[in-house]
Amino acid sequence: MTASDPSALARLAATIAARKGADPDSSWTARLLAKGPEKCAEKFGEEAVEAIIEAVKGDRAKLTSEAADVLYHLLVMLAARDVTLTEVESELARREGTSGLAEKAARG
Repeated sequence: MTASDPSALARLAATIAARKGADPDSSWTARLLAKGPEKCAEKFGEEAVEAIIEAVKGDRAKLTSEAADVLYHLLVMLAARDVTLTEVESELARREGTSGLAEKAARG
């Protein structure tokens, strides 16, 4: 993969953004987005709980699948509030090299 070749996550975020104005009858993503940010957040929460359950059970394949669902629904929830993956990546880059304990203390 090269710098001009976006990651699977970046491609997914672009697809979600492209579906934002699509017909809800033609796209699951458009249908979720049409239901509003609150429904997108609820769906993200459901998927996160499912991932937690699989993490506790220890089934790697199911956890991998649920983690993919979590990432998809996180990106949908962000899109519903017009937050881009690039903005999240910038925040992660800003925190890079900072102790997690120090970063948490600074917020709090």
